[in-house]
Amino acid sequence: MATREMTFKIGGEAGQGVESSGAGFAKAFARAGWHVFGTQDYYSRIRGGHNFYQIRVAETPLYSHVDSIDLLLALTQEAVDRHCDEVVPGGGVICEECLEVDCATLDKRDVSYFPIPLTDIAKEQGGAEVMRNTAALGAAAGLTGFPLEVMASVIEDNFRKKGTEAVQVNLRVAEAAYHWTQDKFGEGFDYELPRIEDAPRRMVMDGNQAIALGALLGGCKFVAGYPMTPATSVLQWMATHGDRYGVVVKHTEDEIAAMMMIIGAAHMGVRALAPTSGGGFSLMTEGLGLAGMTETPVVVVEAQRPGPATGLATRTEQGDLLFVLHASQGEFPRIILSPGTIEECFDAGWRAFNLAETYQCPVIILSDNFLANSVRTIEKDALDFSGVHIDRGQLLTEKDLDALEGEYLRYAYTKSGISPRALPGHPKAVYQATGNEHSPDGQLTEEREPRRLQMEKRLAKLECALTEMRGPVPYGPKKAETTLVGWGSTYGPLRETVDLLTEQGESANMLHIRDVWPFPADAVREALSDAQRTVMVEGNATGQMASLVEAHTGVNIDHHIRRYDGRPFSPQYIMARLEEV
Repeated sequence: MATREMTFKIGGEAGQGVESSGAGFAKAFARAGWHVFGTQDYYSRIRGGHNFYQIRVAETPLYSHVDSIDLLLALTQEAVDRHCDEVVPGGGVICEECLEVDCATLDKRDVSYFPIPLTDIAKEQGGAEVMRNTAALGAAAGLTGFPLEVMASVIEDNFRKKGTEAVQVNLRVAEAAYHWTQDKFGEGFDYELPRIEDAPRRMVMDGNQAIALGALLGGCKFVAGYPMTPATSVLQWMATHGDRYGVVVKHTEDEIAAMMMIIGAAHMGVRALAPTSGGGFSLMTEGLGLAGMTETPVVVVEAQRPGPATGLATRTEQGDLLFVLHASQGEFPRIILSPGTIEECFDAGWRAFNLAETYQCPVIILSDNFLANSVRTIEKDALDFSGVHIDRGQLLTEKDLDALEGEYLRYAYTKSGISPRALPGHPKAVYQATGNEHSPDGQLTEEREPRRLQMEKRLAKLECALTEMRGPVPYGPKKAETTLVGWGSTYGPLRETVDLLTEQGESANMLHIRDVWPFPADAVREALSDAQRTVMVEGNATGQMASLVEAHTGVNIDHHIRRYDGRPFSPQYIMARLEEV
């Protein structure tokens, strides 16, 4: 009986093309009409170290990875040793004939073993051992009856830049492995993944790509950054597409320079963005304070990874929430968005610039490695392009300045905390912008009253910005015995956990917090008002979001599930911990 959902894992060493093969296979499944969720795991080294790419495919939308796999494609002995135990009964293992596999144990677990001469096929058809990853994908396609022509279309796309010869040799390798596997094992595997006819075309996208696309449509024209996992692909995406859309992308010498550059660009009226992770954001904190004092509208993407220091450079965590909320000395307004889906990443990409310019303060998009790098298929209309709009706030035009009577006060006291903003260059709008405390005209001051008034003016922005913070997103029945609460990338695993609990006859729902600061306390309190038992699920050791919820709503969270081993939540992980709590 053929299954209609399946999870693959391809494992090997860095340098063996695990990531590119996995990403290509995910794209091929999407082209064949399947829904896809793909995630990767890799060490922070260029060569060596165990890597894997996991792809889950189904006929219905997917929101998370899972812990078990149906088919393992092992390129190394370590991949065999690490992942064979994850294969479910009825599943299979594809690997080189020369690798050591405990066939007796696999037989007891009803797991099939498919030894295939991947290296020999790669050498014979392609002339190079490096193409055994292509052979492994061809073998997997042959074993599951996946259409070879779909796989070929992705190979052609991936290798076109390397020339016709590179395309042809990889096609030969894939085709040879496909037919070898079908001839040898075609009747020995119960999983089947044919093309789904009449399925709509879907996009395959990760969180970083969605943020970058949203930022582009939101008018971003300058990006500065020093490459830092897992935010680097924002910089790469902008560098790839920047010339076409008039975006200047600067690879800076460090994160301090990146922050200062976007402050300079934003000061001159350019929508500017800096992508980084926790370590880079640490270097940016003094500059963040400068943006706060000068009321300069900058946007920072902070894609979290485990710290402190270098920590686990290529893993995931949600440990920077309180850090970004309190980063830099003193008190000043900042806005924090924490998207949890591809769609929310896209919205955050353009909303951040509107919020930054409307409230003349830094805006931080808080993501993490799991959301940044996991790919998911989304429908073509899933991203709301029609909702994108540009709001530049209290930005004075040339006409406004021409008509100005009296002195221009860049930091004028206002009830809303938002002062009229003019770009440098107009003779009626000459002012100082300084990191020191200042009077309404920008002149330095150390007097008590101007300091008090400027502090109150700046902080008043948060009251206005609070009206634009989106409340939490519910999923599941309105009333349930258990309410799972999460933020950021936990959305997908929590959503699928609710579905699993419902299938088991349990009463459960979830609440996803997406806009973090200023904290939408009233909306969160209202959303939790019907909750009978709450469980906060977050990727840190100290319960940072739980502390915010409890401090600002007065609602105590009943139970906590926390993960801080560098790995993302899965529905199975949450289900197991729910039994414990």
